[in-house]
Amino acid sequence: MALSSKKPIIGIPADRRLFGAHPFHAVGEKYIHAIVQAAEALPVLIPVLPQPLELEEILTAVDGVLFTGSPSNVEPRHYGGEPSAPGTLHDPERDATTLPLIAQAVAAGVPVLGICRGLQEMNVAFGGTLWQDVGPARGHLLHREDETQPLAVQYGPAHEVLLEPGGTLRGLADGAERLRVNSLHAQGVRDLAPGLRVEARAPDGLVEAFSVPDAPAFALAVQWHPEWQVMGNDFSRALFAAFGEAARSRAEMG
Repeated sequence: MALSSKKPIIGIPADRRLFGAHPFHAVGEKYIHAIVQAAEALPVLIPVLPQPLELEEILTAVDGVLFTGSPSNVEPRHYGGEPSAPGTLHDPERDATTLPLIAQAVAAGVPVLGICRGLQEMNVAFGGTLWQDVGPARGHLLHREDETQPLAVQYGPAHEVLLEPGGTLRGLADGAERLRVNSLHAQGVRDLAPGLRVEARAPDGLVEAFSVPDAPAFALAVQWHPEWQVMGNDFSRALFAAFGEAARSRAEMG
């Protein structure tokens, strides 16, 4: 029987933000472009309503889920952290959808990819904790971007990551030991959740990527932003292509 040429569907949980007095659900265009161009899939926004959608209904409708970066932080109550600094942006509706969705998606064999906040969500969903503000005060590199600079500078290479031998990312990098990546985050992994496998670390030891080795399908997260100008970076393109291929395999199963 011939395989279907229908593109797999990738669900992308939105951010919930107020524009004026009204809440809107939004997904960054750079993530959408990466799914269309590099994963060769059809992106579909998943609303994060105050009364969350039924997770099983979401997972029967999609072939993969992308958990994106965001200006907001995961609320510290979800991992037993100290209160956030004044002015920290949170998105409780997104947390209420994504944190339970992650575990269910992985268990159901739905491919998942986490980016930046998405990595942090995945770590928390599996029982890990976060630093709320990584940086020199905690013995880390300064991982934030300089927001006074043009976007091309903010998203430019900031530091290397060391890829773990035998890991998924090392394979996607054709065996290379190191990658140069961008760095635009404040939160970061403090305690890696049980059962997760480190895929990459920054020079300061911070976990920059991990996978879920017991997952029945693709389940991986990175702290940097491979979606940025994805088609101009061989590794980023390979990462999204692998995610898209896993979603395509899921779609063809049923």
